[in-house]
Order: sequence, then structure tokens, then C-alpha cells
Amino acid sequence: MSNICYLVVPCYNEEDALPKSAPVFLEKMQKLIKQGKISEKSKIMLIDDGSKDKTWAIIEDLHKQDPIFTGLKLSRNCGHEKALYGGLIYAKDKCDFTISLDADLQDDVSVLPNFIEEYAKGAEIVFGCRKERKQDSILKKIPALCFYKLTHFMGLNVVYNHADYRLISKNALNVLEQYREVNLFLRAVVSDLGFKTAYVYYKRDARIAGETKYSFLKLFALACEAITSFSIYPIRVISLLGLIIAGLSLLMFAYYFMAKFLGHSPVPGYASIICSIWFLGGLQLLSIGVIGEYIGKTYLETKRRPRYVIEKTLE
Repeated sequence: MSNICYLVVPCYNEEDALPKSAPVFLEKMQKLIKQGKISEKSKIMLIDDGSKDKTWAIIEDLHKQDPIFTGLKLSRNCGHEKALYGGLIYAKDKCDFTISLDADLQDDVSVLPNFIEEYAKGAEIVFGCRKERKQDSILKKIPALCFYKLTHFMGLNVVYNHADYRLISKNALNVLEQYREVNLFLRAVVSDLGFKTAYVYYKRDARIAGETKYSFLKLFALACEAITSFSIYPIRVISLLGLIIAGLSLLMFAYYFMAKFLGHSPVPGYASIICSIWFLGGLQLLSIGVIGEYIGKTYLETKRRPRYVIEKTLE
């Protein structure tokens, strides 16, 4: 008997892209069902992450036209990661595995059979990874490269050139549900699950319509979220800087003491004093900011507020 697959697609203000991408998803799923690779009970789940346009109305129309389309409407915009997580958890008891991808057709749906083949071989998690970034502009390529380098440097287990195009089995989804933190970074969480993994490489295309939701500032915010959610490395860096500065201070104290003892007391300079004050003041503010970020996350976690609220469902 074929496995039930749920295609999980988060949508935020995708009224331009969804009418073009939905028929492509439908055609591919029907083909997979016809080939016997997935069950006839498989679905395409579209998640409206608090869109301000006609995204939900389009999802409702798609559901009326074909019941293979199901929908979740969140009460407000919770962010891509939480919306995707909500869809995965909602689908986990209805399917054997999920495949998540974006609504803009940048993720190549022609490699969906490759994901299913790797699952059939025993992989519980299959990561979709970009082959290259030749088509990206410098303004997009450099921030993305910095994002992966920074997260790896901070000790995060993030798959290079992987976004959210992935297959997750029912077993892995059951474990994923046990991760209760409010500050969620799925790319690292899924890599941390520990199941057998595989990789599918594909060419990422340009958006079929609309604008990208990941600007430089959002990528930077995502990197900060990832690092502070999964690593205490920044706090250790602050401790290391404190030790280094303390050591330099002792060396300078020894230098001035010896100079005074030998009768060569240096004349204090205005520039050196101001630079030292500014440097130490900036370092202290930065340290307070990093520590405050962790305290803030702890505060949010202790309140245990829901990560998302499902307003409506289409089944």
C-alpha cells in the first residue's frame, strides 16, 4: 500500500504566486498518485500565515475545486518557521510523511520523486539542497553565505544551502513535536533530531511571482534567532573578551609600573584615553545587549504562550 504524503506549503501574501503554483503542485501530486508512489489520500496543505491579501480566498477556491487541497488559516502572522511547524504538526497524524516547500515554485517540484525514493530506502529526513547560487545577485549571495558561515561558526548544525524543502517521516514528526521552545529555528531543530538522513540536490529557480520575504535585515534577524536559540557561544565570546581585556590591563599596569620605577613615566595622551573609554564602553553595551537577548528569550519561554493559533481549517 502506498504511503500518504502531505505537501505542506506556508503562504504569506501569495495572491500573485499561488494561482500559478497550485496547478503545478496539483499536476505533480496527481502524477505521483497515478504512478503509485503515494496514496490517493495524499493532500496539498496550504497554510495562510496571517496574509493581508486574498491568499485565504484563493485557498478556499482551490479546496472547492479539488478536495486534494486542504487549508489552515492562522489567526495572525506568526512567521514562516512557526507557520510551517504548525502545518507539520497538524499533518503528522494524517500522513506517513510530509514534504515542505515554498509557494513560489523556487523549489523544483520535479525532484519530489527523489525525496520519496530516499524515504523508501530508509531515510527518515531528506534535505533538499541547492546545487549552486550562480543566478543569485551579489547582494543576495553574500548575506546568504555569511548566514551559513556565521551559524556554523557558532556551532549550529545547519545543512549548507538548505532552506525548508525537506521530507520528514511520521516518526521524526512525533519527535519534533516534543521540542516545546517558543523561539523556533526549524533548520537546526530538524538537523538535531538524529534520524537517518539523505540529501536531494536541485536547481533553485527564480520566484514565479511576487517578492522575496527574506531581505538582508530578515536574514540577519533569522541568524540572530538561530544563534541565540541554539548556542551560548556569544556569551562565551564575551567571557573570553573580558579575560583578554583584563590580561591586557595587567600588562599595561606592569608596563607603567616599570616605567615609573625606571624614571621614564610616559605622558598620558588624550587620544589613547578617549579610545580606551569608547572601546570599553562599546564592549560593555554590546555585552549587555547579548545577555539581554538571552534573558528576553528566557522570559518568552517561561510564559509558554502558543506559537500559533489556528483560526480556520479546510478538510
